[in-house]
Amino acid sequence: MIAPPELPSEFHYPQDSDTRFSSDTDFSEAPDVSINPTKGKGGKKGKKAAGEKGKGAGGAGRMNGHYQENGMENLMLFEVVKMGKSAMQSVVDDWIEAYKNDRDMALLDLINFFIQCSGCKGVVSGEMFRNMQNSEIIRRMTEEFDEDSGDYPLTMAGPLWKKFKGSFCEFIAVLVRQCQYSIIYDEYLMDTVISLLTGLSDSQVRAFRHTSTLAAMKLMTALVNVALNLSINMDNTQRQYETERNKMVAKRANDRLELLLQKRKELQENQDEIENMMNAIFKGVFVHRYRDAIAEIRAITIEEIGMWMKLYSDAFLNDSYLKYVGWTMHDKQGEVRLKCLTALQGLYYNRELNTRLELFTSRFKDRIVSMTLDKEYDVAVQAIKLLTLVLHSTDEVLSPEDCENVYHLVYSAHRPVAIAAGEFLFKKLFSTREPEEEGAPKRRGRQSPNANLIKTTVFFFLESELHEHAAYLVDSLWESGADLLKDWECMTSLLLDDPVPGEEALTDRQETALIEIMLCTVRQAAECHPPIGRGTGKRVMTAKEKKTQLDDRTRMTELFAVALPPLLAKYSIDSEKVTNLLQLPQFFDLDIYTTGRLEKHLEALLRQIREMVEKHTDTEVLEMCSKTYHALSNEEFTIFNRVDIARSQLLDEMVDKFNRLLEDFLQEGEEPDEDDAYQVLSTLKRITAFHNAHDLSQWDLFSSNFKLLNTGIENGDMPEQIVVHALQCTHYVILWHLAKVSEGSHRKEDMVSLRKQMRMFCLMCQRYLTNVNTTVKEQAFTILCDVLLVFSHQMVSGGREQLEPLVYSPDDSLQTELLSFILHHVFIDQDDDSGSTDGQQDDEAAKIEALHKRRNLLAGYCKLIIYNVVEMNTGADIFKQYMRYYNDYGDIIKETMSKTRQIDKIQCAKTLILSLQQLFNEMLSELGTGFDRSSSAFCGIKELARRFSLTFGLDQVKTRDAIAMLHKDGIEFAFKEPSPQGEGNPPLHLAFLDILSEFSSKLMRQDKRTVHMYLERFMTFQMALQREDCWLPLISYRNSLQAGGDDDNMSVVSGYSSRGSSVRSKKTKAATPTATVAAAKRKLPEGVCSLAEESSSGSTDVSWQHQTMQTPVMMPSPHLTSTMMRGPGDMRGEVKRGRDDSYMGVYALPSDSQQQPHPHTLPQTPQLHQTPIDYNTQVTWMLAQRQQEEVRQQQERAMNYAKLRTNLQQVIRRGTGLMEEDEEPIVEDVMMSSEGRMEDLNEGMDFDTMDIDLPPSKNRRERSELKPDYFDPGSIMDESVLGVSMF
Repeated sequence: MIAPPELPSEFHYPQDSDTRFSSDTDFSEAPDVSINPTKGKGGKKGKKAAGEKGKGAGGAGRMNGHYQENGMENLMLFEVVKMGKSAMQSVVDDWIEAYKNDRDMALLDLINFFIQCSGCKGVVSGEMFRNMQNSEIIRRMTEEFDEDSGDYPLTMAGPLWKKFKGSFCEFIAVLVRQCQYSIIYDEYLMDTVISLLTGLSDSQVRAFRHTSTLAAMKLMTALVNVALNLSINMDNTQRQYETERNKMVAKRANDRLELLLQKRKELQENQDEIENMMNAIFKGVFVHRYRDAIAEIRAITIEEIGMWMKLYSDAFLNDSYLKYVGWTMHDKQGEVRLKCLTALQGLYYNRELNTRLELFTSRFKDRIVSMTLDKEYDVAVQAIKLLTLVLHSTDEVLSPEDCENVYHLVYSAHRPVAIAAGEFLFKKLFSTREPEEEGAPKRRGRQSPNANLIKTTVFFFLESELHEHAAYLVDSLWESGADLLKDWECMTSLLLDDPVPGEEALTDRQETALIEIMLCTVRQAAECHPPIGRGTGKRVMTAKEKKTQLDDRTRMTELFAVALPPLLAKYSIDSEKVTNLLQLPQFFDLDIYTTGRLEKHLEALLRQIREMVEKHTDTEVLEMCSKTYHALSNEEFTIFNRVDIARSQLLDEMVDKFNRLLEDFLQEGEEPDEDDAYQVLSTLKRITAFHNAHDLSQWDLFSSNFKLLNTGIENGDMPEQIVVHALQCTHYVILWHLAKVSEGSHRKEDMVSLRKQMRMFCLMCQRYLTNVNTTVKEQAFTILCDVLLVFSHQMVSGGREQLEPLVYSPDDSLQTELLSFILHHVFIDQDDDSGSTDGQQDDEAAKIEALHKRRNLLAGYCKLIIYNVVEMNTGADIFKQYMRYYNDYGDIIKETMSKTRQIDKIQCAKTLILSLQQLFNEMLSELGTGFDRSSSAFCGIKELARRFSLTFGLDQVKTRDAIAMLHKDGIEFAFKEPSPQGEGNPPLHLAFLDILSEFSSKLMRQDKRTVHMYLERFMTFQMALQREDCWLPLISYRNSLQAGGDDDNMSVVSGYSSRGSSVRSKKTKAATPTATVAAAKRKLPEGVCSLAEESSSGSTDVSWQHQTMQTPVMMPSPHLTSTMMRGPGDMRGEVKRGRDDSYMGVYALPSDSQQQPHPHTLPQTPQLHQTPIDYNTQVTWMLAQRQQEEVRQQQERAMNYAKLRTNLQQVIRRGTGLMEEDEEPIVEDVMMSSEGRMEDLNEGMDFDTMDIDLPPSKNRRERSELKPDYFDPGSIMDESVLGVSMF
């Protein structure tokens, strides 16, 4: 018996030199393990190491027992196993032969085999084998591991490596099996191998750990098989011994008793030895690796312990080992949880082991039940199968609540989960059948054994309260209970026959459920594919499945051809039952009516269908009758003539009746009463239902329906249902006419007639869009969208150019009315929708139905946008509702945006920005110009802009032009309207720039500079100087464009966005005022330099001033670089990148030589009336102020740096070293985080910057003691320090 795992972590083997095993340390701290010295040679991935030559015991070139001819390279054991061409038995036999000749050489080859299987290029040489400990060898192999790739044989792709794992495991199993009688007991082979694998399994290298764990677990499994054989042999020997000893003294063979005793003693010793080996592997490898960081390793251990408990249950099937499986069922990785369940399935499948699993089941049952809802479907399936096995073993373990948790999964959308739950349900509810007496005739129909089971199915279906999901229940039970579900004879008997005395009859609700289940079983048998939502695509059926399908169709046709007419007659009044029963003929094999001589039953069926049409006015029943006629009137079958005659007679009577009633109904001077209206409506509903599936072109229905609709428009008192069905019927007339014209054989008169009818009908629908009745308007809108889509320019594609005269594009008035309908009938609150729910606002089902209807309306209009039937910019009114109605229509709007972007990226971007502009204008009209930018309305628009930005994806190249156009339109909109408060105030729409900044991250680096230049064309000089809150949108938008852009091309005021920010020039030496001004001029663009020279000479261009003030243009400013939060290396890189071409193909910007604005090139923007400013004077004054400031700052830097050095030297004396968490020196941390600032400080001093190392705690203390005057960037660049503002 194997000892429980609570063994000491260090154990000893009975051998000449003790070998200790431990796995609590990694390879750098592995225990010293003696490896017997031996001679050997190694190879590197199947090749000999350079300079190493050795000879085996045989003297010939041999390695791993494989002999090669002279001059041929020797094959390593790894190569032989990897190729998998040789039989594993012969490979192992060759190695055993080599081991017998020279065990040190063979064992060295085996060690290198495990090393190479881990993907290591290193080779264990004979010298290393003799003189190094295991930990040292593993450390050496780790150093020689190939770190270029993370792949190793067990994880490599390709067919060769996929087979390698199987060959590797097979080699270990065969090796132990072939050595089980002698070699494994030599206290050398297994000790060395287990020692090596234990050390490798504790390595930090994943390849070593994975490969060695797999090898150790497979080795353990092989040893379990050996132990099991030993146990069997011991039992047999003991039994023989007892038998021999119980014989009479005269017949007892003492020699045989001694031999049996000796054999039993040897077997016991071997058993003890094997158990020591297994304990070593379990304690050294399994206990540590079952919670490894790698899921694959954890899965290996759980899979193998399941094998041990299944193979050798006497030793392993106890709570000491089961607890590891129970604990691991909570693993975060699905593959590990899956291995736990499959391991347990092997145990629960054997009923003999159930008694040993009682404690485990009671402890972990709740966890297994909860795993049926696992997020990994494979895990959920196996959990249900495990519970099915538990249920099979005993019914008392699972409570009713546990079973109910599995029952509802039969309605799961994932078919494997549903199938597994169906099997569980079938075993729980349907496994108990009534025993049939032997020799008694087989009971059929209502008396069959399946009758009660079918009733149970009905009861379960009704109790689940998911009445619309019978198809899913049938599909779940199909694989486990197909014979029960295809007992249609019993089902029809339960519906038609009277109950026997003492039997309770089915209620009306139960009969309805039974008919629905019966229909679903017929559909499943005829179509042989799962219901919608569960199918994974069409599957090719096997020959057996096809034969079963044909047999089922024949059997169901023969049965229901006879039973369907009486069923329809019995339930003729019940619309729901009749609707389901009328679907059965769609699955018939219609040849059976002729071959089976069932014509009289066909006549009975046609009579019943005619009666259904005459009795019912329900749309669903009438449409089902129409589909049944369509299914039966197939020209390929001989019954076509009979069906066609019956259908024609019925249609003739209906059309004649409709024309007669309509004439009386529309008589002038007489008011139609309710009876006349009902007769017209019922007849029109029948004709409309049949026109859906049948061509009624031979009857002129367009004229009568159009006359009816026109009368409704003129009088305005037409009942809504008559109008709705008249619109639908006319729509069918148009479509059937188009179908005939599209066939190719048409006359010109037909084309002209269709074109005229279609345009008249569209105008009629447009007039009905303004009807007071909501139902009529919705019907008109839906039909109008369909007609516009069918007769759009798309209809001429695919070689149908002859249909071009039929193309119809809606005019502006129609597009406006369609959009207005959507805005007033779709984008409404749930409580406001009173027209579609008929006062049932509290009814949840009615609300859902109303929402579904509105979604269909929106989808119909979005199709018009996607197929370019209406202008794309009309989508702005749709897109702006994205956030507000996200839960109701978010998926439809998002898909529409995606499709429109595929059609035209730039136009889609313009539509998105237009939707934001519309929302912004609506907010202004509601809140006024002085709105709060923290208001919920403004924040909602910003959030919508952020969502729009996310839809552009991560590929900036593809969306480059679209994003640029979006910014262009947004900037023009922001500066479009001047401030109503007069001069000096921000434009009316300036806050829109805050919304536009959400798209700045989608601009490419070079495009940000171009957009910034375009923005400056709309700015005046005063705008750049403003710092009030009302100008913050402009500041934030400019900052968003400058982030990551080219700093050298930014304006001088770009970094001066707030009081705490700093604007610094690049490194400059102290210079004379003249030199400073000259240098500044060199940095300015040509236009500004010329302006500065003119200003210095005292000349002023009045006309230029006037032109500048008429157009808001921000002139380029001196090039100054801000170093705030940026390093010099980054800035240099940005300067280089800034030289690249940044043309976006969207903006028409002037070149550098044309910076001065021209009247013909300026954008047409409204004039901003502001006080004229002498720009030349300001530039001259700015340069003079800057020259004085730089001279003063140069002196101040020297003084500040001297103080800095003094404080830093004091800090150094108190420092005690740098901790790992504090990688940056204190000088970098407290000095504005900018290397460029240190360069500025160092300019006037001739000594190096110091690197200061402090522990984190010291850093925190010293930083709190530093004076802000020296280290606070805000104080350095504050206006009080500068003395004067830069502007």
